This record gives sequence, structure tokens and C-alpha cells, in this order.
Amino acid sequence: MRAAGRVVHQVLTRVRDIAVPGATTAAFNAVAEEMIREAGAEALFHGQQTKQAKFPFPAALCTSVNEEVVHGIPSDRALQEGDIVSVDCGVRLDEYCGDSATTIAIGEVSNKAEHLMRVTAEALDLILARIRPKVWWSEIAAIVQSHVESAGYTVVREFVGHGIGKNLHDEPKVPNYVDSRERRQDFVLREGMTLAVEPMVNMGTARVEYGDATGWPIVTKDRKCAAHFEHTVAVTAKGVDVLTDGR
Repeated sequence: MRAAGRVVHQVLTRVRDIAVPGATTAAFNAVAEEMIREAGAEALFHGQQTKQAKFPFPAALCTSVNEEVVHGIPSDRALQEGDIVSVDCGVRLDEYCGDSATTIAIGEVSNKAEHLMRVTAEALDLILARIRPKVWWSEIAAIVQSHVESAGYTVVREFVGHGIGKNLHDEPKVPNYVDSRERRQDFVLREGMTLAVEPMVNMGTARVEYGDATGWPIVTKDRKCAAHFEHTVAVTAKGVDVLTDGR
């Protein structure tokens, strides 16, 4: 899984390097497709399907711009100074998966957008600092939710993290919030677990909807910006081992 995670990290690093005003998310995807192919890996998002989608996902990357939370389809739209774009990449290498995401500022962005990105990145750091065996996930989720909401933002509820291994999406579901009605879905962290942890944070309402008739891009209901950061991690006896940090 670390080898798969290394490929993902390399792709996201390269995309960050070329993410400038005037660039297109289609160009990001072309670079990712080539890098993944050269690494002998499989692009996991390509061909994914959901009940709502009108067609399988057509790209290696999810590129979600501004109000798009997740599942943005790469396009020839030129990115503008001040945009933010969340780039999500997943690959399988030698049967094992890696999945990671980052939100990138395009040129100079507003103080509000920069703050949203920082709070979301901090939410991921809070998760990583608290992962260890015998901890209930709800304890971590409550800290993340409190951090996000104290900054004036909201946590997306419809889309959450997930188990990962030989499959991109496995149990358990890994939310970034606590809801007493979902308490039965809580779980205890155990040594050897591998998870994709991914806070998704909205500047305004937590509510989301489909952005167009394709059934793919998920956008904020109020069309305010969203940010998304993710790592694939393993739970070890000593705490967390981040598998998508490039090591």
C-alpha cells in the first residue's frame, strides 16, 4: 500500500507544480494518466459508477473547483487566479490501493479561501495525531467537527472516509462528525487497520447536491467554496503510519 501511496503522492506533487492560472484540470488529468501508466499502476477512479451517474467516471483524477466538493470531472475550463481546486487521486499497484487528496490555491486567493484550506488541512492533522489502537473513531470525529465548526465552517455529511486495502472502498465508513443516530456505526481503531481519512469542509452550509445532470460533481447547496484533504493511513501499535506521504 505504501508503494501505491507513493505513486499517488508523486501525482499530486506534480499537479501542484503545474496548477497555475490558465491551466486546465484536463491537463492535470493527462499528466496523472501518464504518470500512473508509467508506474505500472491502475487509475482507480476511471470507470467508477454510481446509481446517480449517467456514465462511468471518465478520468484518473477528481478535480473539484471552488464550490465543487468532490467528483469534479476534469475539463478544458481554464482555472482563474483566486480559484481553489481539490485534486483527488487513487491508484492500485500490485493489488493494493492508495488514495489521497489535496486542495490547491490557484495564484493568489482570498483570505477566506486560504483560511478554509488551512482549517481543513488542520482537521486532517488532528485526525493523524490521534489515530492509535483502542480509540473509538467517534472521539476523533468529535474533535474534527468541533475544530471545523469553531472556525465558522461545516463538515460534509453525505460523503465520508472509508476502509481501503485491495479495494478502494471497504468498511468501515469513516465520518468527520458525530451523530447520536448513527452511533451503531462507530468503531474502535485496531492495529493493522488501513483507512482513507478525508475531511471535506464547506465555507457555508453543510448541505450538498449534484451540480449537473451527469450525476457526478457534488457541489455545495449555497455555492460557497469547499476544501478536501485526504491520506491513506495504517493503524500501528505506535499510532499512525501515513502511507501517502511519499516515503
